[in-house]
Amino acid sequence: MQQSPIISLNSVDIFQQDKLILSNVNLQVASGEWVYLIGKVGSGKSSLIKVLNAELSISTGEAWIAGYDLRKIKISEVPFLRRKLGVVFQDFRLLTDRTVYENLYFVLKATGWKTQASIDDRIHEVIGKVGMASKLKSMPHELSGGEQQRVVIARALLNNPEIILADEPTGNLDPETSEELMEIFKQINKQGKTILMATHDYILLNKYASRTLICADQILSDPAKATAEDVDFSELLDI
Repeated sequence: MQQSPIISLNSVDIFQQDKLILSNVNLQVASGEWVYLIGKVGSGKSSLIKVLNAELSISTGEAWIAGYDLRKIKISEVPFLRRKLGVVFQDFRLLTDRTVYENLYFVLKATGWKTQASIDDRIHEVIGKVGMASKLKSMPHELSGGEQQRVVIARALLNNPEIILADEPTGNLDPETSEELMEIFKQINKQGKTILMATHDYILLNKYASRTLICADQILSDPAKATAEDVDFSELLDI
């Protein structure tokens, strides 16, 4: 029996305020799949991720993610959806007045974790996965960009999400650091997590080739489920 896709969009129009960003979006992502979103700045990559994270509402078509109907989702249900999603932002969005530990603690408390022992165990588990166990007492400004992004990945993993939504996670990082982070994502994917990653990094697209979707001219296209090895995407990227 074929498993239902963990992300499914059919005939969805995506708007930012009154401006149409992507038209008639059709997207199916299987559980455990790794999918890239590429396209120039303003092409709709971030808007699509915001729809999937229930930051942008939709009024056309059908949209499901991790069992939630995005057309009908109630405000009270959004926090429960987001526990199934781990979001990695290009600009980190760490709380600058709190240590690494306190940033992670805040998320767990906000999502219903109760006991100190279970919180401590989970923080140490995820921070160990990204190689930042020695930085729990550090403030964000004391960390490099790559270290901050590692913390953001750890934060995304806290509630053991089914899906990782990554919006240009290597956009502000040097090539060596970017590759280190991609290896972390590779391990996360091997553990069965679904990854949807917006990126403009052509080198990484080639090295970590996977199914690649194109945002261009208000359309999301899937060129025969091509990977970056099959198609020259360079003209679609800001390079």
